[in-house]
Amino acid sequence: MIKEIEIAKDSSPYGIVFGEDDAFWFTQNKGNKIGRVTSQGTISEFIVPTENAGLSIIVKGANALWFTETTGNKIGKIDYSGNIKEHDLEHENSGVFGIAHNPKDDSVWFTLMNANKIGKLDSKLKYAEFTIPIDNSYPSFITIDENENVWFTLNQANSVGKIDKQGNFKNIPIPTERSGPVGICLGPKNTIWFVEILGNKVGRVNPDNTITEYELATPNAKPHAITYKKGDKLWFTQWGANKIASIDLNGNMVEFDLPTENSEPHGLAIGDEYIFVALECGKIGAFKDVIR
Repeated sequence: MIKEIEIAKDSSPYGIVFGEDDAFWFTQNKGNKIGRVTSQGTISEFIVPTENAGLSIIVKGANALWFTETTGNKIGKIDYSGNIKEHDLEHENSGVFGIAHNPKDDSVWFTLMNANKIGKLDSKLKYAEFTIPIDNSYPSFITIDENENVWFTLNQANSVGKIDKQGNFKNIPIPTERSGPVGICLGPKNTIWFVEILGNKVGRVNPDNTITEYELATPNAKPHAITYKKGDKLWFTQWGANKIASIDLNGNMVEFDLPTENSEPHGLAIGDEYIFVALECGKIGAFKDVIR
């Protein structure tokens, strides 16, 4: 049973993460706020200083959360009291979007879609960047594995990229042509999983750097974001089909319809008992006991 929590019709919830305070934190792309919602549905909101920042993805860091401001061209940080700090990026209109935190050195890594680069802020906020050696690859979502390799989807290059600790780049082509890879996450046993918004598939990067793909049952489902917490299931949103779904390690999938039609599900996050999904229609969807 999926219940929905009303935020505001014009808020456009987009990215979401489960915080250290046992609450879910989410970006409001049009509302220009960071929201906090508990499992009981209590909502708090914090205004981002930069107007029309175009808030996108949010991740958990050390004692705070980090988020991207795609239009504002900044990296934001919010602590659990709601205090926000913003960090300007070096390139104008860089298209910052995906973001990931490395708990081993407290660095954050992010994609710069328009600049065709991967950016990094270390624990002392020193900035570095890596140019992707494929023109107009459009890096999208990003994640970090247990060996500190950085993985990201290259939406226009039809591949998955990898940067190792030495800064070496690896390009892994996706078998399906024009698949439009977007969401990516670290899965069980240090595996990398991603979704293809145009290919209508879920993909897994194998240890030999090949890719296995699993086709969705619903045509034109437009899978967008994917996440994992524990066990043998990953969860992903189907933006075009108005569903969320699970996939196990053998590729078996189960789909769940969202109550509101055309709710536009984007990010999703798994808590202790609930999975919460950001619905761009102005709601947060809550689904209990899905992580078994």
